Amino acid sequence: MIPAEEESGRHAAFTFCSKKRSVTRLNSSSGLPKAFRRLHPGVFGRQADTMRRLGSVQQKVPCVFLTDVREEASRKRDCQPFQVIATECVNPVALEASVHCALATEKLDGTCCYVTLYKGQPHLWARLDRKPNKQAEKRFKKYQHAHKSSKGFIWNVEEDFKTVPDAWIPAHGVKHHNGHPVPDEHGHIPGWVPVEKDNKQYCWHSSVVEPELGAALVLRPAPDEDDLLELAALPMADLQEQTLELIGTNVNGNPYGLGSKKQPFHCLVPHGSVRVRDPPPVDFRQLTSWFQESPEGRVEGIVWHCNDGMLVKIHRHHLGLRWPDGDTRLGSTPVVVRLDGTPDAFSDSKDLLASLVAVKGRRFRRLQDVHLEP
Repeated sequence: MIPAEEESGRHAAFTFCSKKRSVTRLNSSSGLPKAFRRLHPGVFGRQADTMRRLGSVQQKVPCVFLTDVREEASRKRDCQPFQVIATECVNPVALEASVHCALATEKLDGTCCYVTLYKGQPHLWARLDRKPNKQAEKRFKKYQHAHKSSKGFIWNVEEDFKTVPDAWIPAHGVKHHNGHPVPDEHGHIPGWVPVEKDNKQYCWHSSVVEPELGAALVLRPAPDEDDLLELAALPMADLQEQTLELIGTNVNGNPYGLGSKKQPFHCLVPHGSVRVRDPPPVDFRQLTSWFQESPEGRVEGIVWHCNDGMLVKIHRHHLGLRWPDGDTRLGSTPVVVRLDGTPDAFSDSKDLLASLVAVKGRRFRRLQDVHLEP
């Protein structure tokens, strides 16, 4: 029997990618064609050196402010009868992590992914939290209502939780008790499941990877020009142990306006890669004004990456603000498609990467202007 635990907001501290290690791993294990390596020197050179890996989003990230629960319909989740709102008090865990000195990055509105080994190869994993079954969920909610907290609730992980695929793994940082992962304060066990091509549930995840080439379609800031994004096919080995956000046409209502029903468009964005320029101080009123008035504030929220690896966030809904609310900052940013020299394997496939070959080298005024022909 396992007692409910407080969720941990602490994540792996900052590290840097090793270009040499990644190239060796990719060459020896994935069989990426030499043509791809030769024709993409930026991937294995300057760009790989500058790809900084920030805190990995493995568990739920706490709000930068202390929160309260208001008995009204949620603006974020349909059928949720309560709203979690921020108070004006900065969360003590954020203060302890020196949030005022942290790196502010854009909170992205998609679904979380993870790249790690599967069957000996770098592989894309989808987020899958293990959740309680109906009977256990009912007991848990009844306890929460009576005690106004989940502390002290006793779980039986072997009996109380829904089954997950055999390949499922718990997220980093999940505590264990007697060999079993411990649920967080919400009653969930964060985890991951490998994305398989034949699983329709993860078809949009599959659309952004090319397993035969060991490559993935990634959206990131261009390293050589400010206020420019780039779409590039990157080796999966260079993304290993990173978490990324899958965004696009069929994810979370498509707030960034990507693609169309006829030609869906999805891509991966490394967490922490999109910096917030001139972020406001961590102050309730100043943040609220920034979201409402600044062109830079047309984002879902902010995630602060603290020097000790701690992550904290603020979401527009925490402040009672709409999302999305008009054009987004990310969707309005110029983008260049850098797939120059892509091998013929892309052109022969029917995947998204093949469609992008037709517009390689093109520069679009806005990310949401990237529309592809089938």
